[in-house]
Amino acid sequence: MARKKGRHTSVGSSKGDRDDHGDSRDNQLNPPPSSQPPYPGTEHQVPNPAAMFSVLDYGANGDGVADDTKAFEAAWAAACKVEGSVLIVPAEFEFLVGPISFSGPSCGPNIVFQLDGTILAPADSRSWGSGLLCWIEFTKLQGITIRGSGVIEGRGSIWWTSTESNAHPSDYELSLKLVEIKPTALRFYGSYNVTITGITIQNSPQCHLKFDNCEAVQVFNMTINSPGTSLNTDGIHLQNSRDVMIHHTNMSCGDDCVSIQTGCTNINIHSVDCGPGHGISIGGLGRDNMKACVSNITVRDINVHNTTNGVRIKTWQGGSGSVQSVTFSNIRVSEVQTPIVIDQFYCDRSSCKNQTSAVALSGIAYENIRGTYTVKPVHFACSDASPCSDISITGIELQPLQEQYHMYEPFCWKAFGELYPPTVPPIVCLQSGKPASNRILSDHGMC
Repeated sequence: MARKKGRHTSVGSSKGDRDDHGDSRDNQLNPPPSSQPPYPGTEHQVPNPAAMFSVLDYGANGDGVADDTKAFEAAWAAACKVEGSVLIVPAEFEFLVGPISFSGPSCGPNIVFQLDGTILAPADSRSWGSGLLCWIEFTKLQGITIRGSGVIEGRGSIWWTSTESNAHPSDYELSLKLVEIKPTALRFYGSYNVTITGITIQNSPQCHLKFDNCEAVQVFNMTINSPGTSLNTDGIHLQNSRDVMIHHTNMSCGDDCVSIQTGCTNINIHSVDCGPGHGISIGGLGRDNMKACVSNITVRDINVHNTTNGVRIKTWQGGSGSVQSVTFSNIRVSEVQTPIVIDQFYCDRSSCKNQTSAVALSGIAYENIRGTYTVKPVHFACSDASPCSDISITGIELQPLQEQYHMYEPFCWKAFGELYPPTVPPIVCLQSGKPASNRILSDHGMC
């Protein structure tokens, strides 16, 4: 008989960590559970009750020690053959699972992955081989739902401490054996009609949840939880994906709560709690002179607290393409270093080459963004050759948190648009109208 787990204690972080920021959280309201209907195109058929496949029936131990990877693979192989099947990861068990891929396209549609137990990542360097981009992957599926009250526990602290001088000796020795490529905890690739709800993903070695080349995605009523000091642990990463809805979700991590990359369109994010982390970001786009295309992004009704940025667009010099039709509205910020950011000179290296071309930014609206900052309220650093155009600013009220902090005034460079006063503080640096000459897009850079 499989041994049931005790009360699970997460590695490196716990849900209680989210309250370690003093009184600033008192006025932050977590988004309530959603009662909204599914995003159009994400309705799933009712699962076939006769098609239930528990990993325990395929040899899983569930003791958190024995390797249950083969049992998960066997259960998936059986569930994959049946339309509307349910793969069950039962509650009160811990399953140690190595890198695994749940793959189509030969699987039946509308499979449900019922996660109520805990899935643990391996802490043994031998499990990761020479390096993998992800730990748990779902690929080329039509209609896949992950739901339940369970936990995906990445045990990422061993990866984060690899360069820390105060790491525990045993942790440090193990971290030296781990590969440099830190895996994403949960990745979806090339899938249509994807729903994630109810579960918790925590302490990922790198990004927690990633969607690449996916369409009709809904993420709601779930939690992403890692310490603010964890390195490169984005909450949700979107790339080459469209028609995505993220709502009623709590995210704390060591990087962007949501990262929107090239190829994304029709992204709607609302009723989200973000912090700690780096805020909600579009980019970095255009790295290594690449073309990037992002459009129709809406971020609204969110709380951002104890983060480096609030809502941000970041691009590299030398890129091409465009970011168009973006709305940030009803954003509440608390103890955020810089709540509003456009940075077209983004560089995460020691130095970057100055280049003329840039990803063009236009049609960016900021509406009703209010709260406190600790460094600078607004930072618009736009390209000389391709200035930001059609920026709209309405209802901004940003107050410094404490006077003893070294504060900066709003900064604008080559940023054009319309300001609808009053704003606090006055954002007088935004230039009215449109840039006189704007070499935005050449033929090769059009989206």
